[in-house]
Amino acid sequence: MDPCTIIAAGAGAVAAVAAAPAVIAAAGFTGAGIAAGSLAASMMSSAAVASGGGVAAGSAVALLQSVGVAGIPLVANAAIGAIGATVGAIVGGPLICSSEVTAACSALL
Repeated sequence: MDPCTIIAAGAGAVAAVAAAPAVIAAAGFTGAGIAAGSLAASMMSSAAVASGGGVAAGSAVALLQSVGVAGIPLVANAAIGAIGATVGAIVGGPLICSSEVTAACSALL
């Protein structure tokens, strides 16, 4: 793997890990509970209707709410980083790594 693709993979990993909590909060899964009128509220409503009035323990809504309150566990952050690195290498590598950029990156390393 050329150095430019490695840099793109690293950037993808960092961006994914940094963005994940913001995406979860933007969906409405917050430390104070599920935000009214949000995607999370809609998901909670649907889950409650489907299960007869409550949200089942271990469901996607319950898992995302626990992440909203307590944060993303280390193992999940590692998986998110790995996915981000893969996407960064696949997409970022070919898009930003021309032969001129690769030569410049190689000169830095």
